[in-house]
Amino acid sequence: MMKHILTTFVVLFALLANGGAAAQKVKFSKYFEDATLRIDYQRAGNRQSDTVLGAYDERLPQWSGSLTQLIDPFDNGLFRIVMKDAKSGKTIYSRCYNSLFAEYRDTPEGKDSIQFFEEVVRLPWPKRPVDICWEERGADQKFFTQSVVRYNPEERLRALRQREYVKLSVVEPIELQFMGDVHQKVDVVIVPEGYGPADTAKMRADLQKFCQYLLGQEPFASRKSDFNVWGIPATGRESGITDPNKGIFVKSLVGASYNTFGADRYLMTMHLFRLHDAIGITPCDHIIIMANSETYGGGGIYNFYAMSSLNKMAGMVLPHELGHSIGGLADEYVDEDLSYADTHAASFEPTEPNITTLVHFDQKWKSMLPKGTAIPTPADNNIPRNQCGPLGVYEGAGYHAHGIYRPTMRCMMRDYAPFCPVCAQRLNQVFDLYVK
Repeated sequence: MMKHILTTFVVLFALLANGGAAAQKVKFSKYFEDATLRIDYQRAGNRQSDTVLGAYDERLPQWSGSLTQLIDPFDNGLFRIVMKDAKSGKTIYSRCYNSLFAEYRDTPEGKDSIQFFEEVVRLPWPKRPVDICWEERGADQKFFTQSVVRYNPEERLRALRQREYVKLSVVEPIELQFMGDVHQKVDVVIVPEGYGPADTAKMRADLQKFCQYLLGQEPFASRKSDFNVWGIPATGRESGITDPNKGIFVKSLVGASYNTFGADRYLMTMHLFRLHDAIGITPCDHIIIMANSETYGGGGIYNFYAMSSLNKMAGMVLPHELGHSIGGLADEYVDEDLSYADTHAASFEPTEPNITTLVHFDQKWKSMLPKGTAIPTPADNNIPRNQCGPLGVYEGAGYHAHGIYRPTMRCMMRDYAPFCPVCAQRLNQVFDLYVK
């Protein structure tokens, strides 16, 4: 493992995003080695603008992603990382994602106050020079290239070997479930948070419990054989989780805290560099943070991480948060008091697959509706708690009571019912991105 400042980072603005990338086929062995390029950087800004600042690069000894599904087929998320072959300009890798910054800028503080947020991307290690592009979705809902770095892997390796670099502490992960080749599985890493040196036995038992929560709900249960699940047996200096409202501040492994963006139950960490340092060289497609707390809380961000406490509801909270972090699914409940609720413009179709403003409903689940379904669909509040109810177009989703619609009356993304057919379909599509 080698880590050093990436001094060739260049900031550019308002360049056109690469078009038609999803149609290109990429042969992994032509462009990549079986290794991972990890890049740590900061995103700074507010609602008015943001900038990608600085970068640290590091080579990890294995790539855990697919060797065939290299171009992201989903037009989801507010950000996208794109790698292009420097010589031909061909897009050879891409992934969309969201971040805590995207939520921050929709808070009252995010209107004017500039804040810094850590972000990390993991990419396949290129064989020859590439352009790595940070793209952002603009007001017109189209991606534009915000920042670009020309990355020469041969030069970077030479520089990293000749200069001092930081070595991560390598913790041997626990195989909670190993089903085969990391290139053909969804590799999920569970990171324990809030466990002190005396909590090792409890931590190991809780890791097993969270592995069961991960695979306990459909469609995860039916796809169990497609998952490798890893646990990181690491502890912080103290036990417990920071909760500013209670005056509790803990020196924990990844610095998680309740009351993120002023929401008591929103349990997240801003310390992405520490999180990925804890993961180290463990194969990693998706991350779960397991919080050692009985207080209800959690959160999940698309291709970022999912988090849940050990509250008695964790077996339902975790699948809900995985809907966000793995599936890119939106919340379907109504809560207009949330500080980050102003995320869906009525004049555009949301990028999330499970909500719609009806602007371009034909791009969502319209083809799945039974013939003759009314749009919008009248509510039926008599649907049992453990059922989704008929597929339709029901008003009230994305935190808003009006103007945004969801597929069923009940769903995991609304009130911890089963995942509805629309949400389950997207999750299965994402699983296929790693195993096919």
